[in-house]
Amino acid sequence: MRIVLFSTLIILLSGLCGYLTNLPQDVGLDVPDGKLNSLSFAPFREGQSPLLLQFPSPEQIDEDLKLLADKTHTIRTYSSSLGMKVIPELARKHGLNMIQGAWIGYLPEDSRMEIEALVASANANPDVIKRVMVGNEVLLRGERTPEELVEYIREVKKRIKQPVSYADVWSMYMKHPDLIKEVDFITIHILPYWEDEPISVENAPAHIERIYKQVRKEAETISPGKPILIGESGWPSVGKQRGWAVPSVVNEAAFIRGLLKVAADNHFDVNIVEAFNQSWKSELEGVIGANWGLFSVDREEVFPLTGKVYENVKWFNQFLLASLLMLCCTAFYAKKLHQQSSTNTFFFLVFIQVLCALLVFHGDKSWYTSYDDWQRMKAVLIVLLNIVVAGLLTYRASKMLIDEKTNKTATLALNTVYFIVIALALYKTYVLAVDGRYTSFPFELAVIPVAGLLGLFCIRCLVNQQVALSNFNFARLIDANAANNQQHKYIGWLILFYMVGLIVGEIRAFMIGRDFIQAYPELGERLGWAVTFTLSNCQLLSWLACLAVLTLSLLTRLKQP
Repeated sequence: MRIVLFSTLIILLSGLCGYLTNLPQDVGLDVPDGKLNSLSFAPFREGQSPLLLQFPSPEQIDEDLKLLADKTHTIRTYSSSLGMKVIPELARKHGLNMIQGAWIGYLPEDSRMEIEALVASANANPDVIKRVMVGNEVLLRGERTPEELVEYIREVKKRIKQPVSYADVWSMYMKHPDLIKEVDFITIHILPYWEDEPISVENAPAHIERIYKQVRKEAETISPGKPILIGESGWPSVGKQRGWAVPSVVNEAAFIRGLLKVAADNHFDVNIVEAFNQSWKSELEGVIGANWGLFSVDREEVFPLTGKVYENVKWFNQFLLASLLMLCCTAFYAKKLHQQSSTNTFFFLVFIQVLCALLVFHGDKSWYTSYDDWQRMKAVLIVLLNIVVAGLLTYRASKMLIDEKTNKTATLALNTVYFIVIALALYKTYVLAVDGRYTSFPFELAVIPVAGLLGLFCIRCLVNQQVALSNFNFARLIDANAANNQQHKYIGWLILFYMVGLIVGEIRAFMIGRDFIQAYPELGERLGWAVTFTLSNCQLLSWLACLAVLTLSLLTRLKQP
């Protein structure tokens, strides 16, 4: 009866915690009529990629445009040839206007094919295609010179009647102001998340207003009165935090609504990026690149354009699964728990619930952010590793409660999996330090092992009725051979070295940013802000905390009784 009572109480408390941390949030004014003025549209689904020339079928594109007809008045496309040729006809079917683009890249023959397809499509569909784009971020990628790009723009202007532009990040128009004279309207991308000095979601609308006015001021000196389109602006829903720019579902919704309010107040012309999450971008830009859409890659709505927004709409299902796993573990250990005090039993059950909740949450997130067979295989392997770790930790905790030696095989297995986790964590930390722009912090790898060590420490202190740092010694926690303490010490110092390297790497990434240097030309001020952005990054601090727990357990001296 006591076990049933405690289990019920813990599950109820866990459910309450999940409910309170996933309440619907007010993210600003509703989008008028629930429809955007313009929305970037790339129709690629899972397993499809423009890089591999794997295109969606006309039927799939038709399904997408039917879905978008309720979300936007206009779509912006980036390519005109191959599988994209059917889009104007289908857009007409669903009452959508288009800003059609031609993809300009390294290969002249591919660029020529795109130009010809764009011209033919614009001339054949003037009722649908209202404006065109010759190239997208070509100068940013360094694939064409400004002179080559201008030749393409001039050619298209001669051959069609629609207004012609070129799209790139706003700083490229500042770097190459002659482009302003060549286009019929200026198209700039303003993505606060990607700025060299990342902008918080709260300050992003004001940042966009400032940049727009800066570009307008420059344009007025060159070509007065020329229209400006914000061709891309958006926010990621999942991925790595950069400085004060935090990806989340709520932040993405808040950004879009805040942007649209600023646009309405200032009469800005804005296109939101983007309609659907693009799984193929994960190969180039990691989790971040694949999660800018209003809809998931499975065409499920990430967030609504009206009403309140949930950060995690799946929390209740995750809670139910975690609770079911907890009950199964409880049933397995019920006989041993009957011999324990109420306090020991309660803490053990809390320990199990925490591990189960973390396992389900991070397992689901890993699967959601995996977009091909290889990524899913890695996600499954990490989940299996975490299941093994959680199972061994639970077994070890049950032995600690009765002050009984752990089976040598289990101890060896626990020691092995922890050092597998440490090795993987060090590798990911190295990648983050050297070039972590598109690499997310791998919490799914370390959170369960770290929570397990903290849980074992609490149980050890409970059993010993003494809170002592020596109880946090790694060998003592997993009941390993104390003779390995010197080896543990070396590994602990190695982790600490990687932690320092990660901090230095993050600071360096800010320091070498071109726009960051322009914003803070004085070395001392630039260093100060780089340190500030780095050490106020909550995701970075959380990852460092995970590494610190592992380090502390390995460096803590074992005090013999």
